Amino acid sequence: MDTLSYKTISANAATAKKEWYVIDATDQVLGRLASRIALVLRGKNKPDYTPHADCGDNVIIINAEKVRLTGKKLTDKVYVRHTGYPGGQRFTTPKELLDHKPTAVVEHAIKGMLPKNRLGAQLFRNLYVYAGPEHPHAAQQPKTLTLNEI
Repeated sequence: MDTLSYKTISANAATAKKEWYVIDATDQVLGRLASRIALVLRGKNKPDYTPHADCGDNVIIINAEKVRLTGKKLTDKVYVRHTGYPGGQRFTTPKELLDHKPTAVVEHAIKGMLPKNRLGAQLFRNLYVYAGPEHPHAAQQPKTLTLNEI
């Protein structure tokens, strides 16, 4: 019996085969879109997934301003942040955020679904969100990905 053939191979950043994908967010429900993208960023859709390594893919999201929220979330959902000063709590709704900075709503949803550690910060750097249909990553030759294919 050859015991060397039974070794578990663990992927790391050097051996991971990272790809580039472009996803169109037009009329996609925000939560469903974010959960599927977090899965791809993490690399859980690959057979060589490793929990402690960045073996996920790079994701480009276009048309982030056209993302859809269900129910009354557009007006009733509240994002809370704090300036760090006494009485510095600030509140905003997705509608205000989409008007001011359309990419922030999608980025916030995806970041909340990634690990809260150094690995999560590294994975978040593999995400590129753009409000319009154009992106500057044509040189990477990204493949088009739909949510049903993930």
